[in-house]
Amino acid sequence: MAIRPYSITLLAIIGAGALASALVVPAGSSSAAGSIPPPPAEKVAPEGDQVAVLAGGCFWGIERLFEHVRGVKSVTSGYAGGTRATANYADVSSGRTRHAEAVRIVYDPARISYGRLLQIYFSVAHDPTQLNRQTPDVGPSYRSAIFPQNAAQRAVAQTYIAKLTRTGAFTRPIVTTLESGRFYPAEAYHQDFMRKNPDHPYIVRWDMPKLAAFRKEYPGLYRN
Repeated sequence: MAIRPYSITLLAIIGAGALASALVVPAGSSSAAGSIPPPPAEKVAPEGDQVAVLAGGCFWGIERLFEHVRGVKSVTSGYAGGTRATANYADVSSGRTRHAEAVRIVYDPARISYGRLLQIYFSVAHDPTQLNRQTPDVGPSYRSAIFPQNAAQRAVAQTYIAKLTRTGAFTRPIVTTLESGRFYPAEAYHQDFMRKNPDHPYIVRWDMPKLAAFRKEYPGLYRN
């Protein structure tokens, strides 16, 4: 894809030269990406591979970032929150399907906890204070949302959001929602998009900085 659909409309309205400056939105305002409080400790680590489903804007960059996390076994881009019938890029992009662009993360809880995944998600993967958008991407399909896969995950997410709010980790309110709904894989051309297209303008502008921030703030969790 040469350019995401929202950009085609904006280019026609404001012109290519003004696009970058017009779309810059301040990120979350923790003093440093890794400075947000740690997640709550899990009382009992689950056994066997586990699944986390997270939404935070365009899935291209989030997919690639979590592929670099130690303990993560696989990451799939897709859609969560709506029905199977509307789980396709054209429908989801309309903003009328209840789907969010999301990633399905399979991880080993003996190597990384669900709470630690959430810490990465909140601190470097996206800005949890942007409502129904993420940087240049606008609409409910780009919302900040967590899809807990069980009651334990929901409890960890609720407790962590409350802690981040209580400690003032961000200067603006956290708008991340906890939702339910099935996950559906996205089209094949979306899978591993960042790995296959590292020089794509969108990837360079919006996703490479997130990966660099993760590597800097969490060197012990980063893997090539």
